[in-house]
Amino acid sequence: MSTITIQKEQVEKQAGVVILPIGEYQKLVKRALPTYYLTGKEAKKLDKLVNEGLRAYKSGKTKKIRSLADLD
Repeated sequence: MSTITIQKEQVEKQAGVVILPIGEYQKLVKRALPTYYLTGKEAKKLDKLVNEGLRAYKSGKTKKIRSLADLD
């Protein structure tokens, strides 16, 4: 068994500490983000946009930028 040492001052400063198994933490993270499902016209429009973007990427028509200022 491993021993974990946590300073009392740090616990008080952070108002407590939570220790969770990785699996439980991942479940919490998944539930924290909302999931949106598009249907109908919106879904088809987004699918088309994604497919066009993937085609442009595969054909080499995209370029790598370092910042949004490079879009000009």
